[in-house]
Amino acid sequence: MATFTFNLPDIGEGIAEAEIVAWHVKVGDRIEEDGRIADMMTDKATVEMESPVSGVILKIAGAEGDVIAIGSMLVEIETEGEASAAGDEPVTASAPEPDVIEAETPKAPPAETTVPAAAPAPAPAAPKAAPAAAVVEADASAKVLASPVVRQRARDLGIDLAKVRPAEGTRIRHADLDAYLNYGGTRAGPGRAADEDIRVIGMRKRIAQNMAESKRNIPHFTYVEEIDVTKLEDMRGEMNASRGDRPKLTALPILIAAICKTLRDYPMLNARYDDEANVVTRFGAVHMGIATQTDAGLMVPVLRGAESLSVWDMASEIARLADAARSGKAKSEELSGSTLTLTSLGPLGGIATTPVINRPEVAIIGPNKIVERPMVVDGAVVIRKMMNLSISCDHRVVDGYDAASFVQALKRRIETPIYIFAD
Repeated sequence: MATFTFNLPDIGEGIAEAEIVAWHVKVGDRIEEDGRIADMMTDKATVEMESPVSGVILKIAGAEGDVIAIGSMLVEIETEGEASAAGDEPVTASAPEPDVIEAETPKAPPAETTVPAAAPAPAPAAPKAAPAAAVVEADASAKVLASPVVRQRARDLGIDLAKVRPAEGTRIRHADLDAYLNYGGTRAGPGRAADEDIRVIGMRKRIAQNMAESKRNIPHFTYVEEIDVTKLEDMRGEMNASRGDRPKLTALPILIAAICKTLRDYPMLNARYDDEANVVTRFGAVHMGIATQTDAGLMVPVLRGAESLSVWDMASEIARLADAARSGKAKSEELSGSTLTLTSLGPLGGIATTPVINRPEVAIIGPNKIVERPMVVDGAVVIRKMMNLSISCDHRVVDGYDAASFVQALKRRIETPIYIFAD
């Protein structure tokens, strides 16, 4: 037998360390060549580490949430053959090395002794018949549209699917479960749920760090305006009625088109501020970040060159990026490089939001949900479709007057939507 040391390889240009976000093995497990060892997160992406050899795991480099340096030991594996190591010699991490978890050295068994195979797990006992009320509740959940994975997660969380409102359409997704828990939902089942400590790791840890850095370093101010979107919604309905085989339009692509057109006169908003170099870079192209809720947390895939896309192309690309982010398949270049971010709670809406800037950008725009309200138009009370729109800006770069002027110009364009498409 020999010991094989698998060092964390170089997994990206300029990457010095990575966080352990998930272990797929533990000490004592047998792993086959190309088997999954762990998921490592850098500032740019999550990378899956695979074993170059077969053997038994002797050591692992700490727990989920620990950060280790490139080139340092990730796992040690007992193999048949001569000792070897993968990757370069270990380097010293800038942060303290995580505790190494080691296996106890087993005593050698007698020569003729064979190790029995693990006994199969006993079959689960048949569930007891549920009371009549529970049967009715189960039937209600069964009628809800949801994938098997979503149903299993809801069962694990104790959520009655019949009480969850889908944000889009009639099918319940993971984001709907997240919204139910985060915005007033309660778990099903009798009694009070037990207290639970959850370590903040991976994407949630990155979000926490980024939001804290943004609020700590950027003096935010928020401006809110209400916009009459009745004509825009009528136009969108007409466009969808004649769309043919093109994707159905939501309000989002049309809103992005209006923002891109308005930014021509307000380039200070489509910018990034390097506060260390004290340089503001204004961009000609609009690389729109689209804040997207995923099971792992909020991600911001980037709609590149939005100013040059048609609303139909935007609709297709937004759907593709959202699916990639939610499935964990988004590439690092699809999650970086935005120049302005749009964040929306969709049907959850709210009256107004005060979104946090996606640093180092200097602004973030938050449309709220569209509602019908009585409004006074030409002296008469009529029902109009209204939407509040919020914008948060970096006061070091953007003056309040400029932010308000931009929103008023955007309001005029949205309320007369022909100007979204006319030069």
